[in-house]
Amino acid sequence: MNLKDSLEIVNQSDVGRRRPHNEDSTLSDPSRGLVILADGMGGYKAGEVASAIAATTIHHEISSGLKRLRPGRDHTAEGLHAESAVVRDAIVTANGRIFSTAQKETDCHGMGTTIVVCLFHNDCVTVAHVGDSRVYRLRAGTFAQITKDHSLIQELIDRGLYSPEDAARNAPKNLVTRALGIEPEVRVDVAEEQVKVGDLYLLCSDGLNDMVDDEEIRLTLSKYSGNLARATEELIRTANANGGRDNTSIIMVRVTENYAVQDGPLAKILKKLF
Repeated sequence: MNLKDSLEIVNQSDVGRRRPHNEDSTLSDPSRGLVILADGMGGYKAGEVASAIAATTIHHEISSGLKRLRPGRDHTAEGLHAESAVVRDAIVTANGRIFSTAQKETDCHGMGTTIVVCLFHNDCVTVAHVGDSRVYRLRAGTFAQITKDHSLIQELIDRGLYSPEDAARNAPKNLVTRALGIEPEVRVDVAEEQVKVGDLYLLCSDGLNDMVDDEEIRLTLSKYSGNLARATEELIRTANANGGRDNTSIIMVRVTENYAVQDGPLAKILKKLF
């Protein structure tokens, strides 16, 4: 099913004001309803390698995996759509390739990357992530973060040692507790949710949310909701105006129409009989 007419997608990345090069990788495939954002780490150009491996591997694996499915009709033992399992498996494959490359290539030792992937299918979205790159959703004026950071700050909050405000002020930033390529195996968080026409999903590297607080992100999205390219430009401009300490990458996806899988003639007959 081609989702190009059901989703509006804007994809932009900026090096920021402090970094010599961009270690983020982003990829969007509108026809498949697939967007990928990776924030690399690991020294001079190694993070760039890790994030590029992640984005290209995940895109290839998902594209191949979706061809084997009956769209919207296959499910896993956990009750997830089979499309979600394809996304999870693709991320696991990318982890293995990054880890293997890091072991073999001296310049890449210790490299890794965060990852966040959204796959839109059958009027829902699969959100999968590892690390502290985020997905937000703006729905009917309500703005919410729908991923949970794999970071030291988040662990301190979960343990009740800090409030979110205290952790932001006192805890070291950018210390992730989970990333691709660091270990031979990785645990991927996967969630599904139904979408509504008008929903706006924002994927970002921490170069945005470290520099721009959630309320300002919400206000910017609300102000420029009719122009996603302008909204993206304003968020990146604000991140740089506030210091631009890291690369900033943003992908925005707006649901413009429903995209439920339509039953064919045989499926319709079977529904009537059973």
